Amino acid sequence: MDSTDLKDIAAGLGGEARALEGKTLLLTGSVGFLGRWFVGAVDFLNAQVLAKPCRLLALDTVEAPSEVRASVTRPGDITFIHHDLSKALDLKDHVDFAVHMAGIASPAYYRAKPLETLDVSFFGTRQVLDLAKRDGARMLCFSSSEIYGDPDPKFVPTPETYRGYVSSMGPRSCYDEGKRIGETLCYIYANYFKVAAVVVRPFNVYGPGMKEKDYRVLPNFASAIKGDRQLLLYGDGRQTRTYCYATDGLTGFFRALLKGRGGEAYNIGNTDPEISINDLVTTIEKVLGRPVKKEFAKYPDHYPPDEPNRRCPDLAKAKAELGYTPRIPLAEGLRRFLAWTDKNYTGAS
Repeated sequence: MDSTDLKDIAAGLGGEARALEGKTLLLTGSVGFLGRWFVGAVDFLNAQVLAKPCRLLALDTVEAPSEVRASVTRPGDITFIHHDLSKALDLKDHVDFAVHMAGIASPAYYRAKPLETLDVSFFGTRQVLDLAKRDGARMLCFSSSEIYGDPDPKFVPTPETYRGYVSSMGPRSCYDEGKRIGETLCYIYANYFKVAAVVVRPFNVYGPGMKEKDYRVLPNFASAIKGDRQLLLYGDGRQTRTYCYATDGLTGFFRALLKGRGGEAYNIGNTDPEISINDLVTTIEKVLGRPVKKEFAKYPDHYPPDEPNRRCPDLAKAKAELGYTPRIPLAEGLRRFLAWTDKNYTGAS
């Protein structure tokens, strides 16, 4: 991320950001892709927007790497905590806000660690909810668009009221059902204990900071482009997705944290365009101004079956209740992302 990205987030929040002034925010999963964006955004708001800084408690199961620490301009406002949230957390600090995004999101990784994926989805979520209950904090819990499964075409774009169609027994179940139980916990704490626990369901958020070995489509493509290798299109390439650039995602997440209703879920993503993988490659070629090498391939062994055919959010609820509207067109987001990966990826297969 650069200053342009961070300014976009601040502009998207406007005066809403001042609700963070002088408050303490607990962030779990702070070293992951979106976690790093939260750290960068809070650091930028502290330096440029807030009259009193927001104290950030940035927790992750791995130590914050040197590049994350070095990117912080106001280190006195941010405390990095090394802790595995699947184990008991004894946090003495009072928190005003909590953002719980700790988890294993990439299919290649959650298939390899299914029990760990479930542990953090249940036990980790409950621990953060207990902290929010203790301190009267507002909490944002990260779910996933995966809870919808492969939606009936009649429900695409998919609203939050769609109940989903997923298997409880299969290679994706540890992630899908883990996210669903996390949502159930938020519902229980909101309705029985009056905790302002808000759920977000992100739809394919991407941008600078994604690991080259993330094994999701855009990092895979960017790595192949960097290494002048063929882009592998799994299946027939006709499955569709929408893609949300990170600044739009972060704007929506912050708005849900600050304005969302407890016990409710909000789709955060982009609706335009819903694009096939084949057409995504064509768009990438237009952004690069040159063709790329590509071929169709079978799904790798580490990739779980039952991939949804379509994924597109209905954003009416987020627009009406949160004032959320994504602003970065796909071509512009891809330009920023590919410029970053060209400098930060190795291109190794």
